[in-house]
Amino acid sequence: MSTYFTKDHEWIAVDGETGTVGITVYAQGQLGDITFVELPAVGREIKKGDDAAVVDSVKTAADVYSPASGIVIDGNAALTDAPELVNEDPEQGGWLFRIKLSDAGELAGLMDRAAYDAYVAEL
Repeated sequence: MSTYFTKDHEWIAVDGETGTVGITVYAQGQLGDITFVELPAVGREIKKGDDAAVVDSVKTAADVYSPASGIVIDGNAALTDAPELVNEDPEQGGWLFRIKLSDAGELAGLMDRAAYDAYVAEL
C-alpha cells in the first residue's frame, strides 16, 4: 500500500484500485475538535480536486477535496456517531471515504510522506 498527500492536507492510501481518503494530522490540528462529518454518497463519481466531504469543527467547516478521480465505494459510517475519530486517529481509523480509482496516473502529482512532512515544516 502506498500513501500520498496533497497540499490541501488530504491523504490517500492506495491498495490496488482502491483509494482510502482522509485528512492529515496537520489538518485536524488546524481544525480543532471535529463535531460533524458529511461524507459523499456511495456511487458518486468524483474528479480529482472536487470537494467530496465536509468536516465541521468548533472553529470552522472545511471542504475535503478528493486527491484522485473515481467512484465512491464506501464511507466511514463510524464517523456519524463518533466524528472525534478524525481527531483521535486521522490517518487510520478516522478515514473519510473510499473510491475505486479511475486514473491511477493522477497519483503521480501528489507528495509522498517525506515531501509532505517537508512541506508542512515550511508552513
